[in-house]
Amino acid sequence: MESIIRKNDCHKQALNENESKTILSSYGIPVVREKVVSNPDAAVRVAGELGYPVVLKALGARLMHKTERGLVFLDLKDEKAIRKAAGQAAESAGDDLEGYLIQPFMKGTREMVAGIFRDPQFGPVVMFGLGGIYTEALSDVTFRVAPLTCQDAEDMLDELKSRKILGDFRGETAVNRDQLIQTLLGLSRIALDRPDIAEIDLNPLLISREGQVCAVDALIVLMEQQCHQPFSPAIDPKDLGALFYPKSIAFVGISSKIGKWGHLLFSITASRGYKGDIYLINPKGGQIADRPVYRSVLDVPGKIDLAVVTIPAAGVLSLLPEFQTKGIKNVLLITSGFAETGDAGKRLEAELVQAARQAGILLVGPNTMGICNPHIGLYCTGSHVWPIAGSTAVVAQSGNMGTQLLAFAEKQGIGIRAFCGSGNEAMVKIEDFIDAFEVDSVTQTVMLYVESIKNGRRFMESALRVGKKKPIVLLKGGQTQAGSKAAASHTGALASDARIFDAVCRQAGIVKVNRSMDLLDLAAAFSSLPLPKGNRAAIMTLGGGWGVVTADLCAEFGLEVPELSDSLIAEIDTILPPYWSRANPVDIVGENDLTIPLKIIELLLKWDGCDAVINLGIRGRRILVRKLSESVALSDPTYSPEFLAMMNQTMIDFEKNYTEHIIRLMETFQKPIFGVSLLTEDQDNMVYHVENKSYKAVYYETPERAVNVFAKMVQYQKFLSRQHDSRDE
Repeated sequence: MESIIRKNDCHKQALNENESKTILSSYGIPVVREKVVSNPDAAVRVAGELGYPVVLKALGARLMHKTERGLVFLDLKDEKAIRKAAGQAAESAGDDLEGYLIQPFMKGTREMVAGIFRDPQFGPVVMFGLGGIYTEALSDVTFRVAPLTCQDAEDMLDELKSRKILGDFRGETAVNRDQLIQTLLGLSRIALDRPDIAEIDLNPLLISREGQVCAVDALIVLMEQQCHQPFSPAIDPKDLGALFYPKSIAFVGISSKIGKWGHLLFSITASRGYKGDIYLINPKGGQIADRPVYRSVLDVPGKIDLAVVTIPAAGVLSLLPEFQTKGIKNVLLITSGFAETGDAGKRLEAELVQAARQAGILLVGPNTMGICNPHIGLYCTGSHVWPIAGSTAVVAQSGNMGTQLLAFAEKQGIGIRAFCGSGNEAMVKIEDFIDAFEVDSVTQTVMLYVESIKNGRRFMESALRVGKKKPIVLLKGGQTQAGSKAAASHTGALASDARIFDAVCRQAGIVKVNRSMDLLDLAAAFSSLPLPKGNRAAIMTLGGGWGVVTADLCAEFGLEVPELSDSLIAEIDTILPPYWSRANPVDIVGENDLTIPLKIIELLLKWDGCDAVINLGIRGRRILVRKLSESVALSDPTYSPEFLAMMNQTMIDFEKNYTEHIIRLMETFQKPIFGVSLLTEDQDNMVYHVENKSYKAVYYETPERAVNVFAKMVQYQKFLSRQHDSRDE
């Protein structure tokens, strides 16, 4: 039989169509009635029994993609047509022909596709989408990793761009959704029960005019042998947590030269308030920075909790026996020159990890950016950024991206629980960090920059478990690189690394973003604001056009902008002048009464018709007032400097009071407020804290960013609601 090879996969062979359908039917998947015959005479007899018109197909395990090979004959109405079709099938199939399939001819214009394949990282994946001859051309498909829940299957149906055809469509009855869901769940069960099955392809999955679902064609591809990818053992979360709380650090490879990693990491760590002991290690000895330099860690008189290593890659392995003797349990390996350099580097890295495990040493890196824990004043990274202590844990697989994220966090006032540049992840993987964040009570939000996953199945399971407790916000690098999978089925051919990863994020509740600033925007919101309970937005704006633009953005992001209730309009009538819009968005028409925004936003939050408030242009007016006072001071001497100073101070005080006011309102009504600043200056933050308050005020620079954050928070809230509903079932 023909052997089909997937990259890095095992040999596979196909079942014939009838054998495939027998398996599918045993799992409750609706398949077409059919009979297998060996010759044209038997085909004519069976056609009479089934009733014309019928379908004739060539049957054979090597006859995959029969439509493309001209081996499917539809709407055969008599004996002559059957004999002619059988002859043509025999001629085209040649020695691959094992017989013929005879089926009733089913009518229906809607064709879907469903199936499974095995992803090297995530295991069995179920696919559903638009089928027939347009399957690969339009590529309107969605994926989930098995096992599927009923909710997963429902979500797959609703995610299709062409989902309208599943309803009443051009005179045909809406599809029986229960049958589609049963089909997807059946495929999921097969994938788990039958690890010998590599791929399943149901195309077309025909929808009859009456809405009934039926698999009229099926392909099952078997794996001749099982392939198992070895994965690294998990790290104990307690051990990983201890790495971020060292009471003493040894810098192995210390240098006196400014700019070298051996000097950079020490100088940053020693200058930012770290209270633990610091030891400097270099075989040359002497003194650096007026501190003694020890020739070996064995010469250090005190205990060493963390070794920060910057010596060349070739010398790292020889350090481990000394570390073991000294009782050093944690190593931060800054050094590059390992797996990222090629095969020789991979071998050296593997040898290093094996030796570290045997020595009981936890190794972060190599090729790492470093770590920081602002809660103890520990900033041991290669970047001069020092974010404040907070509740957002950050891991980045790219040092440059990690530097950027920390710099943004520092500028915008976003508190960081801890940071690690995970580097090559030779021992400690992204999955280990996720597990550690789960048990860390300080962490409220997890922020990840990911380029590759070492153990996809574990990543998904850990993220799903953690996501039920705290949000994971993720940016994926390398999104445009499709997987190079040579597949026997449409199901496998339509998959790509990016598509499968997106499906994993949806299934695990990961809030996936597309830009680096989105990470910070979401981290700020999740760590500062209450979760919205729904998607209804009330908009308060300092200008009508800005409100219209924001309302349009809400529609684009799937958020509602509901009409104001009559009672709410009546209340606002007592505050705003008669010419206000009487609509959502609420334009406060540029009135100079500084109490108006305070009153209106409280009324909107009280209103049970909204789940969140977006306020535009309230903060930032102090900048306009200051510039106005500067112009007046230069042009109109009748205004005293004292008056102009008072005018400026009034706006400064108002913005401070407004920020404190909205924080109190969020605590009272448990609804988020998304601020958009009118203008900003370099010293302005995204996040503003008020002492002894659990929530914080968040202001974005544009309506687009505020609306995007609201929509992503709604997405996460829906995930939590689904998880709660599934527990209640």
